[in-house]
Amino acid sequence: MKIYDVNLTGTGAAPEAQRAQREQGMGTAGASGTGSTAGDHIELSNTLNSLGRAMSTYSSDRAAKVQALTAQYRSGTYSVNSLTTSRAMVASALSPAGR
Repeated sequence: MKIYDVNLTGTGAAPEAQRAQREQGMGTAGASGTGSTAGDHIELSNTLNSLGRAMSTYSSDRAAKVQALTAQYRSGTYSVNSLTTSRAMVASALSPAGR
């Protein structure tokens, strides 16, 4: 993620931010009006897009799984493995996160 703050004018600003400020300043120097139209600029990486796609895929996969379980339950073919369920419950209770 890159953040360009046009209000940064000191030497502590990153070189990229200083360059972006100069470029923005050149672009608005000839503009007429009462004030500068330049504002803060934020650029998000493609990682955010990938995360959004992953979340969307997870949601649709989970919805499909719930729908399949609902169909099994309604038709009377859904069965629970009691051994697996009990082991998962005990493991969850004994784990630090389960407390």
